[in-house]
Amino acid sequence: MTASTHTVPAHVARVIAFFETLTPQTLARLADIYAADTRFKDPFNDVQGLEAVRQVFEHMFVALQQPRFIITRQVSQGADCFITWDFYFYLGNYRRGVEQKISGATHLLFDAEGRVLVHRDYWDAAEELYEKLPLVGGLMRWLKRRASS
Repeated sequence: MTASTHTVPAHVARVIAFFETLTPQTLARLADIYAADTRFKDPFNDVQGLEAVRQVFEHMFVALQQPRFIITRQVSQGADCFITWDFYFYLGNYRRGVEQKISGATHLLFDAEGRVLVHRDYWDAAEELYEKLPLVGGLMRWLKRRASS
């Protein structure tokens, strides 16, 4: 994580460490990080509850090879935290051996016990993912050029 000039609150540091060391095995600690009634939303999912969040992460490990997060920055105030990150992974048959990267941000809202109550990811699925895919990517790049002309 990028060094900052202020102390990172313990509950934020715990979440950052969790994401930077996330593996299928560390999902067993999910209840230490997320509240039971947590809500998770990203460009592909909008789920409620700890088990639903676990399924999102489990699917990530099935669908992608060697996924990992690098937290690049964090800003927190009270129960709110905003982190930016780079997500690295490999796709099975597409561009075999070429590591992919998605950059994004997450807003976290913590409960009174310091567990994540709301996790909302923000990243541009069109630019960060779809444009990299063979057939869809060509269409997305063409649409982007048309929209900017």
